[in-house]
Amino acid sequence: MQAMGTENPDRANTYQGTTATPFAAPRTNIPVSSSHPMVGSEASAFRPTSVPASMSTVPATSSATPFFPSGPASGAGTPGFRPMQPGRPTASFGPPTTGPVQRFPTPQFPSPPQAPPPQTSNVGQPILPPTMRPPPPGHVPPMPTSLNRQPQIPPVPMGSPPQSLYSVSSSSNSPMSYVDSPYSASRPNMQQPAPSMRLPYPGAVQASAPSALPGYPGIQGSTVTPAPPPPPVSHQGGYAPPLATANAPFSSHQGAYGAAPPVASSSGMYVGGSAPPTGGMSGLVEDFSSLSLGSAPGSFDVGLDTKMLPRPLDGDVEPSSFAGMYPMNCNSRYLRLTTSAIPNSQSLVSRWQLPLGAVVCPLAEAPEGEEVPIVNFATTGIVRCRRCRTYVNPYVTFTDGGRKWRCNICALLNDVQNDYFAPLDANGKRIDLDQHPELTKGSVEFVAPAEYMVRPPMPPLYFFLIDVSISAVKNGTLEVVARTIKSCLDRLPGTPRTQIGFITFDSTIHFYNMKSSLTQPQMMVVSDLDDIFIPLPDDLLVNLSESRSVVEAFLDSLPSMFQDNVNVESAFGPALKAAFMVMSQLGGKLLIFQSTLPSLGVGRLRLRGDDLRVYGTDKEHTLRIPEDPFYKQMAADFTKFQVAVNIYAFSDKYTDIASLGTLAKYTGGQVYYYPSFHSAIHKDKLSHELARDLTRETAWEAVMRIRCGKGVRFTSYHGNFMLRSTDLLALPAVDCDKAYAMQFALEETLLTTQIVYFQVALLYTASCGERRIRVHTAAASVVADLGEMYRHADTGAIVSLLGRLAIEKSLSYKLEDARNAIQLRIIKALKEYRKLYAVQHRVGSRMIYPESLKYLPLYGLSLCKSTALRGGYADAQLDERCAAGFTMMALPVKKMLKLLYSSLLRVDEYLVKTPTRDDDFDRVCKRLPLVAESLDSRGIYIFDDGFRFVVWFGRMLSPDLARNLVEEHSATDFSKSQANSLGKVSFYS
Repeated sequence: MQAMGTENPDRANTYQGTTATPFAAPRTNIPVSSSHPMVGSEASAFRPTSVPASMSTVPATSSATPFFPSGPASGAGTPGFRPMQPGRPTASFGPPTTGPVQRFPTPQFPSPPQAPPPQTSNVGQPILPPTMRPPPPGHVPPMPTSLNRQPQIPPVPMGSPPQSLYSVSSSSNSPMSYVDSPYSASRPNMQQPAPSMRLPYPGAVQASAPSALPGYPGIQGSTVTPAPPPPPVSHQGGYAPPLATANAPFSSHQGAYGAAPPVASSSGMYVGGSAPPTGGMSGLVEDFSSLSLGSAPGSFDVGLDTKMLPRPLDGDVEPSSFAGMYPMNCNSRYLRLTTSAIPNSQSLVSRWQLPLGAVVCPLAEAPEGEEVPIVNFATTGIVRCRRCRTYVNPYVTFTDGGRKWRCNICALLNDVQNDYFAPLDANGKRIDLDQHPELTKGSVEFVAPAEYMVRPPMPPLYFFLIDVSISAVKNGTLEVVARTIKSCLDRLPGTPRTQIGFITFDSTIHFYNMKSSLTQPQMMVVSDLDDIFIPLPDDLLVNLSESRSVVEAFLDSLPSMFQDNVNVESAFGPALKAAFMVMSQLGGKLLIFQSTLPSLGVGRLRLRGDDLRVYGTDKEHTLRIPEDPFYKQMAADFTKFQVAVNIYAFSDKYTDIASLGTLAKYTGGQVYYYPSFHSAIHKDKLSHELARDLTRETAWEAVMRIRCGKGVRFTSYHGNFMLRSTDLLALPAVDCDKAYAMQFALEETLLTTQIVYFQVALLYTASCGERRIRVHTAAASVVADLGEMYRHADTGAIVSLLGRLAIEKSLSYKLEDARNAIQLRIIKALKEYRKLYAVQHRVGSRMIYPESLKYLPLYGLSLCKSTALRGGYADAQLDERCAAGFTMMALPVKKMLKLLYSSLLRVDEYLVKTPTRDDDFDRVCKRLPLVAESLDSRGIYIFDDGFRFVVWFGRMLSPDLARNLVEEHSATDFSKSQANSLGKVSFYS
């Protein structure tokens, strides 16, 4: 299977322009008489100054019609020819030789309707000369000219034509391509493919076939095929009415809609014709052109009703087929496959186009009313396959009267221990099946015996590394952090075993002795940053229950202790080494609160990212990777000693999240970023996220492995972790908000099994001090039909995996390449699905898709517009972009999809409604599409992306309602601020 973004490895990543304007007069060695007018595919650039009213235009019969000097000829550009009134000044339509290109208006009306010529060259038929006609009575030829002279060259077939051709309208923020030239005529969608022609020399332009209906312009995309060295250029324009297509009945799993031509984006989706590919961009174009969206059959209206587009207003819908086919599978919130129909051959994998993999969230919160059963085998020991080490699960089979069991992963027969033996019933099932949840449930936890421990289970340990420089004091970080930690002391998991400790730093490092016999903590300052040592190593980590009063006294005095601090330096690197020395004995979770760019000692960083010339070049990705290897080495050391790192970054200036976030990436941690933090605005968000980080159930010193059946193997892993071996993920700390993605491939050319099994095993220490193994098992069918793979696809898992792949790609390539990789995978996938039905159904230019993937284009667009991947230098701050990337790499599927397509609710109608017993917020406040039309200036809306609330107040909101929601003086000031614009107020949760 090809890696993401490497489908065309030999193509360049930049769009190749042309060295000559497409409207320059082509060079030709063929003599053409200038005594008669000639209109070619670009003849709209010429207007005679005076033409009698009796003059008419006759459409050309073929793009390959030779030119005869006895009469006028017209080509695809004829609709652009408009006689000017006498006395009207003539505008120059040729491209200027100097200065910027000016935009000229496109002709608004086509030529008068004319009868088609008696002979028409159809695709695949010989091309014959048109019937010669004398000029109409009263015809006066215009003055001779050689401007835009159109040579007519006999065409040479170039191969089979593309499925369809269309033109792309330019968006307001997209770079202009030749297709978007102001000289082009209107460019709606084309329904019928034109034959591909190769012209024998550079600059030759091919005229297009006439319109299918008389009186309407039939401009097809012309193809300019230069010979190298200048690279080939494709440009098309014009309009062809779509042919009526029968709406063939589709099966229930399909969807379809007709739409306007796709909009070109800055990510490189430029239109392409039948010209040979010139690089990575042209390859993307060629694939996309076969998915053109056309107008309704028989209609010339190319408008798009956006209300008809599918939108995920119900949020993430978990796939029902995953549990429907195999009821004993684990819940999909623990394990989601990109498709639950596994391809049986390598050829089928190559046609799938989308990632083939899984997303695992091993500690996801159990469904309401359910719990993961805990099984303790006690003296029996955990039952596992002696060859592949698979844990016993609902898909193993018992034989030989219950004395043997067959592994569902490797098919080995294993002996049943005497303590685990039970006879079988008439159906071959154990008679005590209801007493063994490991044989009936897809998710189970085993209590691990002593052989699964290399040391006694560690206690929950929380260590805080806090920046106390002037920045942290001024923005209020210190006060909010101290208050939140104190409020969570009673809810920390693992009481009474929980350990806690603190270090603060600015230009020096401050240690705190919190021995239980003290009434106040003792602070010890180390100023030697080159030779860090630990004073009182036994009293820096204390038991929270025993030293509770000392810890609370420290948190109460922390804000005032440094309120007059004016130190602007940050010795973060030495402080990090000191924290490692304290925690290396036990491990645990290190929470870092950083407000200043590290400036002293090892690990100091510099300002970077200000050079605009780097963006858009091959060096752009270096800004998104750590500059100093110190942080990656520290992350490896932390992981080795079971320490997970969470970063809380607060700054209104650059703090190099790309380097600091490496600590969280390789230790299974998380990055929280608060740009321009101010306690009055962001304190609720910080308090909520810090409290959840401290109080959610956590698995300590964990490792995870995922096994799969014969013929399938996992090839790559994506997320925040350290890969200890080829398939073992080291996770110092895991919680319900962490997910991990992986891709698998077929080891064999053809799978012989009918079912593939997957099993996730997480070995960890619970906060209660018990060593456990959480096991999730699932089965998936092997299919030989590509359509089945699409029908059982999981959009959420695909988007989650695509997002991780794109973010990783942005660390080695340009952002544009990462976005193109997403688009290319989706385009190719929908193209393959279209091929399945293009023969037996007359789909025309309608885009069809399986029901399971109807939201995939929208989520793909959302990924490209996400903070981590969108635009360039001006679209997101470097720190903000890197922080978003670290966050998205760890998100479970549901949270990822909510971040990409957030909730928008109107709440003012609910607030003014008289409450009744049957009122339900979810029923009254329906989720709205994320479009401007959803907003009413008289309403109040809540925007929720899972990380913050944005409350939007309309300008015409009732003053009484506004006063009821906010304080009266705030409502008055708010109404004044609405004089010129709509308003919004941000709340964070």
